[in-house]
Amino acid sequence: MHIFTTISLKKIIITGMILTCLVLILSLLSGSAISFDQLFFGHLSESSQLILWKIRLPRFLAAYFVGASLAISGLILQSALNNALASPSVIGINSGAGFFTLVAAFFFPYFMEGRMLMSFLGALVSAMIVYGISSKASLSKTTLILAGLAVNSFMSGLVNAMITFFPETVGDKVAFNLGGFSTVILSQLDFAIPLIIVTTMFVFRLSKGMDILLLGDEMAQSLGVNVRRLRFLLIFFTALLSGLSVSICGLISFVGLIVPHIVRRLIKGDSRMHIAACGLYGGCFLVLCDLLAKSLFAPYELPVGLLMSLIGAPFFIYLLIHKKRRLSL
Repeated sequence: MHIFTTISLKKIIITGMILTCLVLILSLLSGSAISFDQLFFGHLSESSQLILWKIRLPRFLAAYFVGASLAISGLILQSALNNALASPSVIGINSGAGFFTLVAAFFFPYFMEGRMLMSFLGALVSAMIVYGISSKASLSKTTLILAGLAVNSFMSGLVNAMITFFPETVGDKVAFNLGGFSTVILSQLDFAIPLIIVTTMFVFRLSKGMDILLLGDEMAQSLGVNVRRLRFLLIFFTALLSGLSVSICGLISFVGLIVPHIVRRLIKGDSRMHIAACGLYGGCFLVLCDLLAKSLFAPYELPVGLLMSLIGAPFFIYLLIHKKRRLSL
């Protein structure tokens, strides 16, 4: 059931920007040291300014843009493969990006752009392997998910092997495997955020093709769409967004599964509207989850990826049960 059946793209953007401002304020005020009056009326001490600009703002930006990236990449993947269960974490794209990130960290420990490039390549390799296996074995929705789970398991094994044999490749094994933002610094985002924004703009240009792909390959071809080229471009951009996210915060799961489903359920519209909603609301969603992970057991902090796994696994099971007929499993 669609709740917001008459909402426009303009309303989605305005609502998303308002929510973004609210979660930004919550994020900057989370914890001690900075009060509302200090934040808005300029009475910040030197230590408070350091906390604000060096810790809380980078953490907000990282969580927001990673959430937006993973939500959009999940939406793209579900459209490209016409499979409601597809997401970067479920079919092994994030794990592939994680393995290649660790390889880059081993060979180029101080070259952040190199890590991002290798992370993208790992995501792309995993995506193409999954698609290739499922194509050879008959391109059914069940086969695709099974192939993805196999690739995810294999790549996760390689990640754990890298961490075990070369522990210097990652500062915190648990934080990388589960995903988190506690160690993010602003310089990590200088290259990633502009690239995420540019990639999203390219995805917007492909939104009509995403709508047509949902009608099926034969119908898309009859309407003049080069299905193979369009699908490759969509997988390419999925890999780019997922790779950038993993290089920033590690292996956060299920954002790309949960947010697109909620957006499609709440908003009746085309892919352009869904892309905008996933970007804005996906960012807000992950920021709120990060704040919850920080505050649940304060002063101890949970990795946000752990919280996402606890939320996402039941959600995945729910989709398996309630979408069985639609997915033809």
